[in-house]
Amino acid sequence: MKIGNVETKNNIFLAPMAGITDLPFRLLCKEYGAGLVCTEMVSSKALLYGDEKTKKLLESNKKEKPLAVQIFGSDIEAIEYAVKYLNDKADIIDINMGCPAPKVTKNGDGSKLLLNLELVKQILETAVRVSRVPITVKTRLGWDSEHIVIKDFAKIAENAGISAITIHGRTRSQFYSGEANWNIIKEVKDLVNIPVIGNGDIKNAQDAKKMIEETNVEAIMIGRASMGNPWIFRKVKQYLEEGTLSNQISIEERLDTIIKHLEMEVEYKGETVAVKEMRKHIAGYTKNFKNASVLRDRINHLETKDEVINCLKEWVDAI
Repeated sequence: MKIGNVETKNNIFLAPMAGITDLPFRLLCKEYGAGLVCTEMVSSKALLYGDEKTKKLLESNKKEKPLAVQIFGSDIEAIEYAVKYLNDKADIIDINMGCPAPKVTKNGDGSKLLLNLELVKQILETAVRVSRVPITVKTRLGWDSEHIVIKDFAKIAENAGISAITIHGRTRSQFYSGEANWNIIKEVKDLVNIPVIGNGDIKNAQDAKKMIEETNVEAIMIGRASMGNPWIFRKVKQYLEEGTLSNQISIEERLDTIIKHLEMEVEYKGETVAVKEMRKHIAGYTKNFKNASVLRDRINHLETKDEVINCLKEWVDAI
């Protein structure tokens, strides 16, 4: 698939997720078949102010290319600065206009922009004007069921020169509850000529194929279903290309991947931070397994990499 002048290996993409899609996790998902990976959401204002923690989120590795960097914000000056800053660092710059988190929307950012399409137009036109790489946008259907604005939004994006639009099939008021509305995604796909990427309720390979068939989108983006499950990209790719479902991941491969992920995080962030941040990933990797809650409780009290690895091995032996 092509997004502007960037060609991806396939049309199965990793969605940006705050606190999840750091460099190690992106590399894992890329290794397991993701055609495009995206950074965590980065504040355009934080880049404008030179925040070092924010810059840390932008660390990359050539193995994950092409790389999309996602920024958010509603301040035109900050957006312009961030795009110029990222011109030499990102292959694609994605602008978040769909995040539902109150700490984001209270400042007029994320999905709050769906209530101000004139500002959306200004932001997107500014970003496209100063960028040397493709600009994409990720959004939702609208603020709530009374304000479904995605069709107008998509035309604004297309006219502004956006290279692709990702649509999460929910409103902001839904957050992640209820069902994603794929019908409206299809209506948008029929309306615009730029690539549309579908997002929302893709939990497995069958869902991925169903979304492509029902909406005719050029690509799909997988978010929450990849947490503790980087193999989903391999499974989806096999199902789309061959029509066959791969076997369940063995407990041995699961353990090996968790340890590999942990070691990558330690190398990237240091042992103290990595061990704490891996707790949420391990919860995902071990979900629905026997004694998983007991394991999580133990892991949450451990502080070193070796302690975590020994605990995991004991758990595997026990089941």
